Amino acid sequence: MALFGRDVPAEIRSRLRRGERVLAHASVAAAPGGAPLPYDGPPLLVATTRALYLPDGRDVLWQNIDQARWGTETFTFVEEGHGEHIIRLRSEETGDAVDYRRMAEAVSERVTSTILVNRFVPFPSPDSTRGFRLVARRPPLGGEIDWRVHLGEGLDPEDPELSEAVSRALSLLREQMGV
Repeated sequence: MALFGRDVPAEIRSRLRRGERVLAHASVAAAPGGAPLPYDGPPLLVATTRALYLPDGRDVLWQNIDQARWGTETFTFVEEGHGEHIIRLRSEETGDAVDYRRMAEAVSERVTSTILVNRFVPFPSPDSTRGFRLVARRPPLGGEIDWRVHLGEGLDPEDPELSEAVSRALSLLREQMGV
């Protein structure tokens, strides 16, 4: 895995914004769903200072990745509003083994760097084990803060008491955190 964009296809490098740098990249088994590649060469997963570039050429901004996990054969991540994505990694059957540690480190660091506030709020009472999570995120290169509400299992998004509790908690948290 080369650093600083070496061996990254020109099609991907040409899409990088001014000041955006390649942090890590790695070969993967194939583009998701067997989609054709928008460039010549092996399918790549590319981590930059701004986004994760998928083998199909699409980029996902770091602040839109909710969760990411690595297994021995797959990299899985959840994109806000778009669900779960699974990328097959290379294995002994599909080619040379690839060391994904640098890529995993870059993904973890970039996603974590976008989270300014992550607070669980119990609902419907202060001693409840269920509730909702308030998360404030900002792009790694700066920009507007985006507040997100993640409801716990079993909570009804149409419940007016829940809506009021979210509004109160968000207002209080914004005041406490100054964001």
